[in-house]
Formats: sequence, structure tokens, C-alpha cells
Amino acid sequence: MSSDFESYEQDFGTTTAELTNKIGRIPKLSGEEKTQLILNVDKQLEEVRELMEQMDLEVREIPIQSRAMYNGRLKSYKQELEKLEKDFKRSRIAYSDEVRQELLGDDGGSSEGQLIKLREERAHLLDNTERLERSSRRLEAGYQIAVETEQVGQEILSNLHGDREKIQKARERLRETDANLGKSSRILTGMLRRIIQNRVLVFMLGAIILLTIILAIYFNLRGH
Repeated sequence: MSSDFESYEQDFGTTTAELTNKIGRIPKLSGEEKTQLILNVDKQLEEVRELMEQMDLEVREIPIQSRAMYNGRLKSYKQELEKLEKDFKRSRIAYSDEVRQELLGDDGGSSEGQLIKLREERAHLLDNTERLERSSRRLEAGYQIAVETEQVGQEILSNLHGDREKIQKARERLRETDANLGKSSRILTGMLRRIIQNRVLVFMLGAIILLTIILAIYFNLRGH
């Protein structure tokens, strides 16, 4: 698991380095070139977010005794991603001196006001877009949690059903054992009774034989 996390770390480092370079270039561009670079950066940021989700899943699979260290590293990467997103937002509405002069042209006064107004409108639009994106991510995270909760609930119900079947089988075996013990007890009681009866019969038979021998001896002696 940790090797996968470290592989994701390498991808994160390479991608964020590229993003930092591209975000720094955005204010220096204008027109179609700037638009294309913004779209490219936005796509890479989405890839980094997906990479962070993979890293988060990997951390959950790491043993608890080692998880704290990876959680700290993951937290720092999330902070770095947030900084990149803020820098990207600022770069989309920023202009370098050369581009700004090109946009203003000779009519600096009125164009300056228009540029400021345009910048404010774009900033407002970007704020709304980011709010929508954050809301969308929260909804996705909530949905994921709901799905995971449902899966855990199903596993718990399945385990409870299995435990119930085990308890029922144990009860059935206990009833069978009780029945067998009762049957064995009755058999042993009958055997003991027959043993006692046989011993009584043996004693009575021995007493009769002994009495017969005594009487025979007595009458024999008396006849002489």
C-alpha cells in the first residue's frame, strides 16, 4: 500500500510543478493562447483532485500505527492543491504589464475603467463557478459516503443474518443433545433397574439353594 502512495506522490510532485509553471505564464498571455492554457490547467487540476482521492483511499488502507504519518503528508498536499487553485483563480483575471498595455491601447483612461470593471465581473463569475464546483465536490463526497454507509449496513445485516443462523443451529444441536441425554438417562435407568432385579433374584436363588442344602443335611442327620 505505501509503495502505491509513494507512486502517487511522485505523480503529484511532477504535475504540480508543471501547473505552477503554467499558472505563472497565464497572465503573460492573451486571446486564444491564454484560453487554451487556462483549459489545460483546469484539466490538470481536475486530474490532481482525482489523484488526491486515490491517495486518500490508499491512506485508509494503511495500518493504523503508520497512518498518522501518511495523513500528515496528505494534508500538506491538500494545502498545496488549495494554493494552486487560488493562484490559478488570480492568474485568470490578472494581466502582465505588456498585455495590459496592449489591451488599454492609447485610450488609457476609459479603457482602464473598463478593464477594472471587466476584471471585477470575471472575478465575480469565477467566485460563482468555484462555489458551484465546491458544492458539486461536496455532493459527490456526500454521495460516496452514503454509498459506503449503505455497503457497511448491508455487510452488518449480512453478518447479523449469518450470526442468527449460527445461533439457531446451535440451539437445534443443544435440543438434540438434550434429547440424546434424556434418552441415554432412560436407558441407563432401565439397565440399572434390571441389574438390581437380577441381583435380587440371584440372592433369592442363593438363599433358596442354601436353605435346601441345610434342610437336606438336617433331615439326613435326623434319619440316622
